[in-house]
Amino acid sequence: MSKPLDTSPQSPPSPPPHIYAYAIDDAAHAGLLKVGQTTRDVKQRVAEQLKTAAIKNYRIELDESAERDDGALFTDHDVRAALAKKGFGKNALEWMRCSVADVQTVLVELRTGQRFTGTHHLDFTMRREQAEAVSKTHAYFHSIWQEDMHAVPRFLWNAKMRFGKTFTAYQLARKLGAKRVLVVTFKPAVEDAWQTDLESHVDFDGWQYLSRSSGSDPTQIDRRKPVVYFSSFQDLLGRDDAGNIKPKNEWLHTVNWDLVVFDEYHFGAWRDTAKELFEGEENTVALKETRLEYGRDLGDVNEDISELSAKEAEFLPITTSAYLYLSGTPFRALATGEFIEEQIFNWTYTDEQRAKEDFATRRPGKPNPYAALPQMRLLTYQMPDELLAIASAGEFNEFDLNAFFEATGRGAQAQFKHKDDVQKWLDIIRGGYALKSVEYLKTGTRPPFPYSDVRLLPYLQHSFWFLPNVAACYAMANLMAEKHNTFWHDYEMVVTAGSSAGIGLNALPPVRKAIGSGFETKTITLSCGKLTTGVTVPQWSSILMLRNLKSPETYFQAAFRVQSPWSIKNPNGDNPHEEEILKPACFVFDFAPTRALRQLSEYGIGLSPSEPNPENAVKDLVSFLPVLAYDGANMTQIDAGGILDIAMAGTSATLLARKWESALLVNVDNDTLRRILDNPEAMAAVGRIEGWRALGDNIIETIINKSGKVKELKNKAKKTDLTGTEKKELSDEEKEYKSKRKLVQEKLIKFATRIPAFMYLTDFRENTLQDVITKLEPDLFLTVTGLTVKDFHLLVQLKVFNTEQMNQAVFAFRRYEDASLRYTGIDSHPGLTHYGLYDTVVARE
Repeated sequence: MSKPLDTSPQSPPSPPPHIYAYAIDDAAHAGLLKVGQTTRDVKQRVAEQLKTAAIKNYRIELDESAERDDGALFTDHDVRAALAKKGFGKNALEWMRCSVADVQTVLVELRTGQRFTGTHHLDFTMRREQAEAVSKTHAYFHSIWQEDMHAVPRFLWNAKMRFGKTFTAYQLARKLGAKRVLVVTFKPAVEDAWQTDLESHVDFDGWQYLSRSSGSDPTQIDRRKPVVYFSSFQDLLGRDDAGNIKPKNEWLHTVNWDLVVFDEYHFGAWRDTAKELFEGEENTVALKETRLEYGRDLGDVNEDISELSAKEAEFLPITTSAYLYLSGTPFRALATGEFIEEQIFNWTYTDEQRAKEDFATRRPGKPNPYAALPQMRLLTYQMPDELLAIASAGEFNEFDLNAFFEATGRGAQAQFKHKDDVQKWLDIIRGGYALKSVEYLKTGTRPPFPYSDVRLLPYLQHSFWFLPNVAACYAMANLMAEKHNTFWHDYEMVVTAGSSAGIGLNALPPVRKAIGSGFETKTITLSCGKLTTGVTVPQWSSILMLRNLKSPETYFQAAFRVQSPWSIKNPNGDNPHEEEILKPACFVFDFAPTRALRQLSEYGIGLSPSEPNPENAVKDLVSFLPVLAYDGANMTQIDAGGILDIAMAGTSATLLARKWESALLVNVDNDTLRRILDNPEAMAAVGRIEGWRALGDNIIETIINKSGKVKELKNKAKKTDLTGTEKKELSDEEKEYKSKRKLVQEKLIKFATRIPAFMYLTDFRENTLQDVITKLEPDLFLTVTGLTVKDFHLLVQLKVFNTEQMNQAVFAFRRYEDASLRYTGIDSHPGLTHYGLYDTVVARE
């Protein structure tokens, strides 16, 4: 017989107890934490405790469940006893002399039943994308090892800042079962993150961290426990006067490493970025900044490893089972095919913002781990004709920021060459330029200029102005300080340029002091390179691009300075789990629209080299990086197609031609040259390229042999001193094979430059260029380029030509041709629905 249903009122289950800790901000309680427990609301319980003593200057530092992983409970007595056992003294009653991290470590120990050394208190798990990176890399490594157990696989993480690369790399090492991990970088400043992540997370308890600065003797480590050694390329590749490995580093070269991590890869690209970032500084300062940021011997290191066919073991004499490369801007490595798709994990700005949006949709009300990462917005402004006329010249016949902001003089004497016009520009960006104000009255529109729109002003409370050089920085500060510029007197100007501003991080304290908490102050930081890498100033919410930058890596490296999160944990001091986000968005303001949109399009395409349609790559980026363009009358949001039209049609044919003069279009590394040499038909084909015969009969063989001889001598130099004759031979051989390789590259590029002429003459637009060449117009191709279809097809098969780069170059040509004709009112090919690229077809609109 069934039991009758019990309908009597049930007592609600008791809430699980919480452990809490709070601090009081006074001399008597310095370094102390009150550790207690309650089943009630922690804020209410603490307030009741302190109300009788009229104490208001307290802060709740911790509020955690007192439940073990198996469901059992522990008490505050257990917590204090565990702290005392670790040597943390009890001051009085429930007050302990310890840190919040110490209490958190004990809580994790009580929950899990484990014991941790130091303050291994963080127990968060990997985010979805971090787990994906580890899983994909782990699977790839094992797939290579299954084919060849002695192979040394390589994998690239194209991961934007704040991906959590150090923590995730350690998780990969853990999954691989690695016991010996070597982390190498040419930016020694990143060491702090590698050490902190290893020494604070419970997953790495017992792991040993070593570096040149840690002071530990690497020969005395516990060999049963995993060890991580952090070093710089400069240190590892450094030699003594006799050319031998430094004695202190010899042990490194005898260890069989399980994993070698190359942080902040790609070297060549970073060196070029360093040069561009600091080119506005005085020569001695620029050199010091570059050396500080990128290492004293970066130039020499880069020379060793930039050889097209170089492998890691050839310039870094170590043995390892696998290599992991980490970079936020590996454009060169991606574009040159150094890594193929299965060797790359991507986590870009677009991925980050998509994850932020998806998390909010899928888990509304839950703490969003991406919430504090602001969305970027790009606003571009076409300057009035009278200002454009002053500085519209140069290669692209577009507004030249460096010319407009040209200045002379030092310090208080610095002045702009076009001072009156810069004054007009200052008036325009705050909405106070009389001539434009009359136009706005007539049109009924008022575009959102940075310092005039109430929606933008909160993001300009603390901004970064990126100017061409030191003189321009001081000239701007001087101009805004003049009596009539009362609007700008509300902002404190911080000039971080020149030797007087300090080198590297020494330039940061005056900025932090001027900003303070960020709430009561208003600042403008004026720089021409300093503080654009490796620093985080949360309050910077906008950047004004007031100088020319050539590479998208440099442009966005500077732009991402303002994408740092600005949020306050525990804003009211009564809830450690609360976070107030102060910067949901950040802004890039640019006054050279064509150049800005070119950078944006190149950045989008560079992040997605495997995407055959460049418009899709840009579309993906601008879906999370909205672009508003002011054309002199209206401010409108522009889509990917519009960005590419402006970027490409506005570049001039000169820039377009550069795409067909790019070294990225052709491959002249030893492996490719050997494939040509081993194929008689290929040798005959290259022989028919214009000017090839003039290079000599054995040029390819000479390059391969001489580069081999150079490599042999360099390896010998690592072990012993070279004789004077050998040093001269090394220098001569190196010069000769490099110059000959350059000649071969130039001849192949010269052939590639004939392809735009062929495209212009052919009328087949919807077919791939490959099909037009091989099937539709082979005779025309031979006439224009001098090569038969068979010749060209063979060279493509041998990877002499890079088809991914050709797709981009063809796409640029098609869009430029169309946009140029549309500008004059002509439709180049009515009814055209698709573009044929080199070996793929994309939709026209």
